[in-house]
Amino acid sequence: MANTNVFTGAHGTLTLAPLDTAEGRDAGSVIEAYDIQQAVGRVVDVKVCVKTDLEEFHEIGRRYATSLHPGNIHVSGTVGRAYINGALLGLLLGRKSFIPSTAEPFVQPAFNLTLRLDDPATIGNAELVVNGVQFQNWSLSLPEDDFVMEEVSFKALSVDIIDIEGEVTIGPIFVEEGG
Repeated sequence: MANTNVFTGAHGTLTLAPLDTAEGRDAGSVIEAYDIQQAVGRVVDVKVCVKTDLEEFHEIGRRYATSLHPGNIHVSGTVGRAYINGALLGLLLGRKSFIPSTAEPFVQPAFNLTLRLDDPATIGNAELVVNGVQFQNWSLSLPEDDFVMEEVSFKALSVDIIDIEGEVTIGPIFVEEGG
């Protein structure tokens, strides 16, 4: 039976894990330097979006599509954070953000992002692992009467869903090469 628990953001944690690649090693150095492997901290408004390209086939003389053809799968999202220390910007720019004289080309850090929802008052949890994440944009908001916030947008390769109540596991969702 699938997990039917209702969660809030208070039940969630966000962790980062570097990949075993050149991009992952650069991400690992930033994650280790800022000690954010276990919890990113002060995170709000995490959004993960999975978009599929569906092509409709319309026959002449028909108003409704007669078939749908699946296309590429796109994984993206955003993360907002009420804390500024350079970690997220470092995960976007990589070694160029710390060593200004870094020769081109340099790799962009890549890592896995895990969102875990766990309520101690209920049985089961939900976990979403976003694989091969690379940050695309970073922005800083310095409002007059509100909290200072930074936000990053990302793209990723695939998503694994682990929905545990009766040991049900769904996943992975893969993005094909060239997509």
